[in-house]
Amino acid sequence: MQARQIHEANGQRTFALVLDPGDEVMASLERFAADERVAAAQITAIGAFARATLAFWDGAKKEYLEIPVEEVTEVVAMLGDVSVTEDGKPKLHLHAVLGRRDGSTLGGHLLKGTVEPTLEVVLTESPAHLRRVHDPEKGLPLIRL
Repeated sequence: MQARQIHEANGQRTFALVLDPGDEVMASLERFAADERVAAAQITAIGAFARATLAFWDGAKKEYLEIPVEEVTEVVAMLGDVSVTEDGKPKLHLHAVLGRRDGSTLGGHLLKGTVEPTLEVVLTESPAHLRRVHDPEKGLPLIRL
């Protein structure tokens, strides 16, 4: 992964990141956020995956239903945020729309994505920290403002 800070003003940094073939998106971005001590940020990206795992939140069961994507797809849109968990570690929450060869799309919560050939990411840090706290009623770690 290549990364470069491309802007900084008033406590807000913006980074451009280019992931390489074979990079796993979630692990790469979480490692970057930890290394740069990013506690709150927005993420957007485009590129392609060799394979991915999306998910759909089943509120009744309080669990994600996995959607394996075992084909090359275009990352038509990926967006989300970085926050920190109760123990101070970076937590990504990303959604993706993946385009298939025939033009159809799949979308959902991104659990995994293996880059092929590239993923171009813009990460814009916020000067305020966002903290995720587990909500037992919903069964999810939710941002608390």
